Amino acid sequence: MEQHELIPNLFRNEYRKIVCVLCRLFGIAHVETAEDIVSDTFLSATEIWSVRGVPENPTAWLYTVAKNKTKNYLKRDSLFQQKLSPELQYQAEKMEEFELDLSIKNIGDSQLAMIFTVCNPQISTESQVALALNLLCGFGIQEIADAYLTNKEVIYKRLKRAKDRLKAVNMKIEQPGLTEISLRMDTVLTTLYLLFSEGYYSTAQNTTLRRDFCAEAMRLVYLLADQETTNLPEVNALLSLMCFHVSRFDTRANSEGEAILYGDQDESLWNQELIGQGKYYLGLSASGSRLTKYHLEAGIAYWHTHKADTAEKWQQILQLYNNLLVLEYSPIVALNRTFALAKVDGKLAAIAEAEKLKLTGNHFYYSLLGNLYTDVDDALALQHYRQALLLASSDADKLIISRHIRHLDG
Repeated sequence: MEQHELIPNLFRNEYRKIVCVLCRLFGIAHVETAEDIVSDTFLSATEIWSVRGVPENPTAWLYTVAKNKTKNYLKRDSLFQQKLSPELQYQAEKMEEFELDLSIKNIGDSQLAMIFTVCNPQISTESQVALALNLLCGFGIQEIADAYLTNKEVIYKRLKRAKDRLKAVNMKIEQPGLTEISLRMDTVLTTLYLLFSEGYYSTAQNTTLRRDFCAEAMRLVYLLADQETTNLPEVNALLSLMCFHVSRFDTRANSEGEAILYGDQDESLWNQELIGQGKYYLGLSASGSRLTKYHLEAGIAYWHTHKADTAEKWQQILQLYNNLLVLEYSPIVALNRTFALAKVDGKLAAIAEAEKLKLTGNHFYYSLLGNLYTDVDDALALQHYRQALLLASSDADKLIISRHIRHLDG
């Protein structure tokens, strides 16, 4: 890998690890200090490697420099030392005994502790996702701004408010106990679910960035599944859902970036390895007695990996949607259900259900009605598609709707 590619790749993979270890060591009140030390480490790598070349083991080089910079910082900043825990103060005073632990186990433990720190109900959901992207995944402020289709200043303020709030409540960064896991797992999974959705359903045109968001969300859920205390049925259900969705990622858009509808996707391009993993984790999620929305959504995603348009498939999907609405009602879930209803009971039954929703500010609502009215009342279908086009914001959605309009206007 060329140096201009290597450093950004290392930054993405190693920055988050070292930051998590330092944050756990220093405490959340000193998160900026941790970030400064790691940023300075990568700045040194950029400057030195450009002159001397890339070392034989770049990761080991980064870890060594990060350890030395941490030691030097502790040595020269006595005021900072006084704010640290007595144990760390003692180590800092005896520098020959201090050693920053960047072992695989401590990195994993620190990342797990940070997940439960960042996914905190005392800060807003959007701030949790932004913090997760920044601290847990190593995304820069510009990348996060690009994903949210906003500017750096908005994201910077969002991150600052979230960090200030965590400091204000003096949130401890520590391995979660069973009680903490029980109380906070729902918040953690919601944040990771939203992080994944930000990549999978994002309107941003940067496909690489969207893929990276999905991959990072999956990595964090894998981390939860890999720990005995957090390997819960709902964790496996969310991981299963992600695997099924990502298995079809390559077929959701063509080479020009234009969206491809489910019915037009090339099944041969679906990733069978990920589908197999999805089935595996879905099986693991069946243990226990608690049914979550992740179980039901994973079931729906599972049936969508069966391309054949069978009665069994749509009956199963419809039943899963019915259960999902009972468990956690959502107008968008109700809207999605009507498509399955059309497959099972016909378009007229689905139209009656869809029109009850009255989601008049949502272009998906009018797109669905356009689809349902096609071949039933083409004039009304055309009217709905035109309204959908007025409401749509992304170029991809507008392109699909325009195709439907041209087909009906033919």
